[in-house]
Amino acid sequence: MLPQNAEPLMRLTWTDPVTGAHGYLVVHSLVSGVATGGTRMRAGCTMGEVEDLARGMANKTATFNLPVGGAKGGIDFDPKDPQAFGVLTRFCEFLRPWLDASWVTAEDLGVPQHLIDSVFEQLGLEQSYHAAIHRSADPERTLRRVQAGLNAPVPGGLLLGDVIGGYGVAQACLGAASAWGWEAAETTVAIQGIGTMGGGAAWYLHEAGVKVVAVADAAGTLYDPEGLDVPALLDLRDRFGEVDRSRLPEGVRTLPREAVVATDADILVPAAISYALRVDNENLVKAKVVVEAANAATTPEAEASLSARGVAVIPDFVANAGAAAWAWWLLLGEVGADPADSFLRLRTEMQAKVALLLAEWHLDRVPPRVTGLQLAETTRAARAAEAQANQGAPALLIP
Repeated sequence: MLPQNAEPLMRLTWTDPVTGAHGYLVVHSLVSGVATGGTRMRAGCTMGEVEDLARGMANKTATFNLPVGGAKGGIDFDPKDPQAFGVLTRFCEFLRPWLDASWVTAEDLGVPQHLIDSVFEQLGLEQSYHAAIHRSADPERTLRRVQAGLNAPVPGGLLLGDVIGGYGVAQACLGAASAWGWEAAETTVAIQGIGTMGGGAAWYLHEAGVKVVAVADAAGTLYDPEGLDVPALLDLRDRFGEVDRSRLPEGVRTLPREAVVATDADILVPAAISYALRVDNENLVKAKVVVEAANAATTPEAEASLSARGVAVIPDFVANAGAAAWAWWLLLGEVGADPADSFLRLRTEMQAKVALLLAEWHLDRVPPRVTGLQLAETTRAARAAEAQANQGAPALLIP
């Protein structure tokens, strides 16, 4: 059983024969022969970034006691390029042995779930959870359960699979507000990114009565100190998560993109790119809590500086674990197609973990990441003891 800071089990670099783009797969750890983690696409993606994300996935699965290891895929290519689908298809085709046997992947930055599912369908693998589904006692039944859960309708005209990650981030924010004793209506939030994760978080925070005072997309920051009309803004998004500026509601101010970091809000949610908070901009943060909706949203140096000046950072492997945890609960049959069951399970687990992390922060100023990593290591130790008792890793049982 690998500790969280161990070298990855595998690093792989791929070169697209058509465009010359590079893609990467990093498997940090396997548990029962399986690792889970999404596939992202963005211009400038690097092996180091994917390695950080794979390590985060290993911490995520351990913290939420999921019976799998951590991995991540990444492609250095612009997802808006007309050739992007072909690049993603060839990347997955090359990695088919891993996708067949060991790597359960899903959406990530630049790669929505429906897109990667389309690639898997083209490859004859049905759905991106294929490596887990084909291990189940009844693959067809498991596939039906997964598709029913992903496609369950929720308020707002969206599907459960599209919003569950953002719902988890919203619950992490509400857990943080509770730890500080803030009423929802008195809590203000700024969100960097309004795509799948950031948009979902904004929707459910708005539904809970929280004031979302700023959101940012690639074109800049939208700000209203009285609280943005989140549903109206979400209706103005295009498929890349960018808001049509020509139809903004009255009272919304347009500011530079980086202005969201400096918003006077209780909670800052970086939900767009990795390394959004760095040593050159962390001093701008006015929030009391940072909730990492994006993977690796804060560099270690920036997080150390934020902690030193009393800003708690809820790490990504807790705050944005909702989509991964839910996917495995769905695969294992612990939740089904009723969104209410999924929301209750995720709300309960997310708020409990955030409460534990912030209790240690308030008591002894232990950074939430430290407490979260201790939780992950406790799970790893328990797994190792179980494997030793069973003379090998337990099999992954999917009904």
